[in-house]
Amino acid sequence: MADANAKRHDYHLVDPSPWPFIGSLSAFVMAVGFITFVRGMEIAGLKLGPYLLGAGVLGVLYTMLSWWTDVVREATYEGHHTRVVQLHHRYGMIMFIASEVMFFVAWFWAYFEAALYPNDPIQFTRTELTGGLWPPKGIETFDPWHLPLFGTLVLLTSGTTVTWAHHALIENDRQGVKWGLWLTIALGALFTVCQVYEYSHAAFKFSGHIYGATFYMATGFHGAHVVIGTIFLAVCLYRVYLGHFTPKHHLGFEFAAWYWHFVDVVWLFLFAAIYIYSAPTGATH
Repeated sequence: MADANAKRHDYHLVDPSPWPFIGSLSAFVMAVGFITFVRGMEIAGLKLGPYLLGAGVLGVLYTMLSWWTDVVREATYEGHHTRVVQLHHRYGMIMFIASEVMFFVAWFWAYFEAALYPNDPIQFTRTELTGGLWPPKGIETFDPWHLPLFGTLVLLTSGTTVTWAHHALIENDRQGVKWGLWLTIALGALFTVCQVYEYSHAAFKFSGHIYGATFYMATGFHGAHVVIGTIFLAVCLYRVYLGHFTPKHHLGFEFAAWYWHFVDVVWLFLFAAIYIYSAPTGATH
């Protein structure tokens, strides 16, 4: 009877989990809280937006922590991540990154649709907003060859350090993995500090014109991805100290490296399109 119930395949049939339901409910509460908070709406005469938003964010974070803890346990201690399961996880990560690429394509589309046609006769109100010029009249953009260039070099360097860590892990050089990850995390944090400093010294705001809206949405979402990627790598570093990864089984680290390289590539396009293309007169000479 025991042999009849033995596992005879390489697939992982997951146990029932509460996290999809809890995560969905938390995301719904977070969305409702965000809308009511931004709109200043009241529920039963009370401004519950901030509380609903906070409860939703905490619920989502708790779901992420608990769900991924289960995945780590299944992969590391229970041996469910066979070669077939790992292959399918890779397919899933590739599709996730592809969806993220299309997310940024939307912001590039919005940016170039306005930048290439600032005097579009069909969108006649655009001429009033931009003055028929790009960048729009009255907008003082950043010089790409100062702080933006420094941030670009920082992020590109972090791509080399995470690659170093990955190859060190394949060679079972545990110390090299730790050094590579520490440097990558530090460089990611430095890039975030540079972006916060840049935002604090920007001569334009989010509202009132298409340039500010597209600039902050594109670079802001990229900055959020940098923060998420830095946390992703920090978790991997913690797992390295716990001895979770081996040269042949380190799917979590591999996905973190993929994600970080995706962040690097997106920034190169942002730097070229939003900073260099919209550089102030004379900055590109």
